[in-house]
Amino acid sequence: MDTSAPDVMGRILVVDDDPSMREMIRDFLGDYDFDVSTATNGAEIPEILAREHIDLLVLDLRLPGEDGIQIARRLREQSDLAIIVITGRREEADRVMALELGADDYLVKPFSPRELLARIRALLRRSRARVAEPPRRDTDIRAYRFAGWELNIGLRRLTAPDGSTVALSNGEFNLLVAFLGAPERVLTRARLLELSRLHDDEVYDRSIDVQVGRLRRKLDASGSGPPLIRTERGAGYSFTARVDVTR
Repeated sequence: MDTSAPDVMGRILVVDDDPSMREMIRDFLGDYDFDVSTATNGAEIPEILAREHIDLLVLDLRLPGEDGIQIARRLREQSDLAIIVITGRREEADRVMALELGADDYLVKPFSPRELLARIRALLRRSRARVAEPPRRDTDIRAYRFAGWELNIGLRRLTAPDGSTVALSNGEFNLLVAFLGAPERVLTRARLLELSRLHDDEVYDRSIDVQVGRLRRKLDASGSGPPLIRTERGAGYSFTARVDVTR
């Protein structure tokens, strides 16, 4: 893989309590024209995010105090910041948990700096493509309403039946739009990847299941009715509610 062309650049925040790891990542990414800030623990993150525009977070899972999984959960509730976790934990359950709680990708230590660079570039390209992509066929749709919920497309705001606002990551928003555009129809994982533009390479082959699980938990948290997303065994998923469109 050619990693020499600086086709995607941005500001990266690296959070790791190992000074040699922080220095290695900072120096390597700096050689490819990334601006890199560093922190040793989660307590330093809010100040850095308030002071700087950060495009992507590289987060070690094993940190003193608040660990990386807790940090990923908290950040995902507040923003759609791109997150790559790095971990020495080889157990699949730990990596699955990190992804379910908000991380976009992961790398297991020891890893090649070039692989980290490739993952960062790919994730930033996807994030920026969502912002810069040309208008879709449904640009005249202002909002979707279903089972007492409303998704405002322009504001990217999901309102629950009780009037509260439910935060969605970019991936969750795109996935919900995909479901709302095809209610009461079975959508395969491949079709959901295509419609929602989620992570569709071989880095993590359960990305759709993770994203659906996160979205389902948010929709079911109000307890206002039956589950809105149904698993169709061996086929994919379907959205069970009637959907009304506001133009």
